[in-house]
Amino acid sequence: MTDTAPLAATPACARLAEALQDLKSRTGLSLTALAARTAYSKSSWARYLNGRQLAPRDAVEALCTMAGQPPGRLVALWELAELEWSGRHRTSGAPPPPDQPASGAAPADRPAHRWNTRRRRWALAAAACAVTVAAATWLTTSRGPHIQDTAGRTAPSAAPAAECRAQECTGQDPETMGCAAPGQAQRRGPPYRTRTGARLVIVLSTRCHAAWALAWNTRTGDAFKLSAPGGAVEQVKVADTLDAEDPLFTPMIGPGDLTGLRACFTPAAGKQECIHG
Repeated sequence: MTDTAPLAATPACARLAEALQDLKSRTGLSLTALAARTAYSKSSWARYLNGRQLAPRDAVEALCTMAGQPPGRLVALWELAELEWSGRHRTSGAPPPPDQPASGAAPADRPAHRWNTRRRRWALAAAACAVTVAAATWLTTSRGPHIQDTAGRTAPSAAPAAECRAQECTGQDPETMGCAAPGQAQRRGPPYRTRTGARLVIVLSTRCHAAWALAWNTRTGDAFKLSAPGGAVEQVKVADTLDAEDPLFTPMIGPGDLTGLRACFTPAAGKQECIHG
């Protein structure tokens, strides 16, 4: 079993969740409004606010901006919380993350569940930062997109640097690598509505020069993928109803040329449908 810091050892995580709740109250915005003004979904904001998931730094800065609060104190608190949940404050080395694919594994061999929902990708954060603060109030689900066009919306004035660019981003999570920062992620055209009612869109990060496919309103057994000229492919399968509750995105593809991208959706029972971006 992975060694994660117990709740009692993560005071910064609890303080960060409480501070984010206070900022939200000061903005007067609902979870839906927060999602509409940032690159993070309603269900993600619910998890950040109730402490079930560590908020990305970009989300903290965006909320500070909307509340008219200088981000310095909250960013410092976020850094402490990030150290706590990651275990980097310990003297012993942190264990390797679970479910890492073997070096050189093909995209089809990568365990799909690693990319299915943020809830699963942030299991360590949830274990370290879970705090019992108004859980019944904030626990909600959303079927809207995680990454939204952010032109004209509030964004932090100084977003942290992205952790990858172009080919370095291939196979990486766009949010944890800082590629989905507000104002830095754009859809390549309107969402495509599939025959089953699912939505599919290609998202491009100008910050990281990388792209990923995003889908929502999916069902168990559905699958979708993003491919680029030259053979790079990243894909996701909806494993269960929990996966279907949240929007899903593929790992990134970061080719030198982002033209010619192709996203395809395959329902559990039906024919494949594709879009180009």
